[in-house]
Amino acid sequence: MVNVREAIYSALRSMDINVVFANPGAAELEFVKNMPSDFRLILGLHDRVVGGMAVGYAIAKGNAGFVAFDCITSAGSGLSAIIDAHYCHAPLVITAGEQNVRWRSVEQFASCRMAEMFRPYVKSVYDPRSVEDVPAAIVGGYQLAVQPPRGPVLVILPTGDWNRSCNVPPIPHVISTGAPDPTALETVVQALESSSKSAIVVGSQIEEDGAWHQVVALAERLNVDVYEEPKASRWTFPRRHYLFRGSLLSAQKPLSDQLVNYDTILVIGAPVFLYYAYVPGVTIKSSTRVFQLTNSPMDAASALAGTSIVGNIAAAVEYICDCVKPVRDDRRSRWSEPPESAAEYPMTPAYVFSVLSKIMPSNAIIAEEVPSSVGDLYRHVFLDEPGSFYSVRSGILGFAMPLAVGLQLARSDRRVLCPVGDGSAQYSIQALWSAAQYNTPVLFLLLRNGEYSALRGFRDFTKLGPNVPGLEIPGIDAVKIAHGFGLTAREVDRPEDLAPALSEAFASKNPWLINVNVQRGGHKCMGRDLSVNPPSYA
Repeated sequence: MVNVREAIYSALRSMDINVVFANPGAAELEFVKNMPSDFRLILGLHDRVVGGMAVGYAIAKGNAGFVAFDCITSAGSGLSAIIDAHYCHAPLVITAGEQNVRWRSVEQFASCRMAEMFRPYVKSVYDPRSVEDVPAAIVGGYQLAVQPPRGPVLVILPTGDWNRSCNVPPIPHVISTGAPDPTALETVVQALESSSKSAIVVGSQIEEDGAWHQVVALAERLNVDVYEEPKASRWTFPRRHYLFRGSLLSAQKPLSDQLVNYDTILVIGAPVFLYYAYVPGVTIKSSTRVFQLTNSPMDAASALAGTSIVGNIAAAVEYICDCVKPVRDDRRSRWSEPPESAAEYPMTPAYVFSVLSKIMPSNAIIAEEVPSSVGDLYRHVFLDEPGSFYSVRSGILGFAMPLAVGLQLARSDRRVLCPVGDGSAQYSIQALWSAAQYNTPVLFLLLRNGEYSALRGFRDFTKLGPNVPGLEIPGIDAVKIAHGFGLTAREVDRPEDLAPALSEAFASKNPWLINVNVQRGGHKCMGRDLSVNPPSYA
């Protein structure tokens, strides 16, 4: 027999977890006191940052991240990170303390109906009645969190005496690779072999199931065009590959127009389809056959067209690749460098990313949150290794900065770069403090235009007219903020100063922030510039 604290740490060791992301509260103090020397606590100043760092760490490690929120009410501050984990399929075991169990019958200070609020975004809520039940709840939560599709679980910590005796719970060995139905996969093989022109759409679940190389092999065997899912949260196909044709647009008519010339579409690891701007049309032309390979029953149930096959994506792609006949086509063109961007003043985001692409390490990892200029990033930055790109899947701002810190903590062998807008940065700016305190050498590349450019673009798309307040965000000095949190930081205003600043930052082994002043306006993305009959809310 051991006490409750010892049982939890013993169980976490057995599950290969030794990092705790925390903003601890009263219920967690008993847990974190005298933390064993083989464990590490990563402190965040806001629960959104705590959860976001854990999401990045879990994704990069391929194992569950462990989160200790301040209390059950403060966990509400981290709800956006929990939603991110849900949509990113990031496994998290989240603990949050509640008021003394003797107050369960009434609402007291620091109590709320948090379990009900979390349920749509966690795989399960564990609410043990006593502290002796907490270790088993954490083990059960871990086993569920890492089952595909992965995701967060919540364990509510009751107050009590953590020195009470209890048993170390057993750690079951669960094999979670669910093979898809071979008969269903045979229909995909037959459709691909009888197709006159087919295409593949790749999505984030390819990396979740470790299928990057298998998908590349299948695309090359079929010699088909490869598109990326709309609003991709990960890059899952080499950007310089001769078969890669870019991203699908996140609006219905533009997307269906992109795929109009294909008679067979194989969607691997992505929804069918993810839209943002409302541009009505057909999902896909009626004569086109659509097949979806997914590890998510939810994505299969919500598919707007075709046949969905649920199971492990790597196993499914390997089966198809082994069975389908190879197609030879020597007419494929090779990848070519994009045109150079002019060094204007003020700088354009396109110029910033074109310079960045020449200086950044080839194995860099990008955690991106530049909504108004993501199209320029896509056109000028090319990464060809697995695990190289992450973006927001939920649409909630504040994703990238804490994610970048978590990624860097997990991947000290690769440099993490966080391009972020000056508006987006304010949603999780406290991540700079954690980066400085734990010396995680993230380079935060902040593009400053002094406005919510993405929102301004949406205003123009919906024809609301110019008289819309709340789009300007003047007076923010990101360099001073970064200095206050302990980072090295620099402002870059002239194009000739950009390359030297980037080179110095990448040469450093410490976290950096570079504030780059860029032009306002003119940034169109997410398919809005190709829309027809846009809605008008005027």
